[in-house]
Amino acid sequence: AAAGLSYVGAYVINTYKSYDNFLQDKYALLPAVIIICVAVVMFIIGLIGCCATFHESRVGLGLFLAIILVIFIAEVSAFVLGFVYREKVKTDVQGTMRSVFEKYDGKNPESTVVDYLQEQLHCCGVKNYSDWTTTQWFNSTGNNSVPQSCCQQEAKNCTGHLDHPQEL
Repeated sequence: AAAGLSYVGAYVINTYKSYDNFLQDKYALLPAVIIICVAVVMFIIGLIGCCATFHESRVGLGLFLAIILVIFIAEVSAFVLGFVYREKVKTDVQGTMRSVFEKYDGKNPESTVVDYLQEQLHCCGVKNYSDWTTTQWFNSTGNNSVPQSCCQQEAKNCTGHLDHPQEL
């Protein structure tokens, strides 16, 4: 289990590099770091449990049980806090995404990240393609279209024009 968590934490940190412009908050990597720390702690606890079982130590097994109970309480607390603050996180992420979309010009690094995100997640805008109509890029181009990264992969001749929303 510790190895699996370590892999997940490392994967999240590696994936973060693709989306770091959307997650400008310095605490965005905190969950991945916590996952890796939990993996290390799990490994140590597992080692204590194995040693206590091998030596048939009542004290060691009691310590192992106490640690497992503390971990269970921490997991329940984390679940409750995640449930309580889910709307705040959603609002913060959407606000950050909107600010990155405002910087879109088709050339800068933020634009590359926006295009990559839309292509990988098969989406367009923060909520939908109409989010683009309020951006500076949309108003400056004057061609009534969204970036081509909004186009569905199956749409062969998609130009991003809003007259054909079924292609987006």
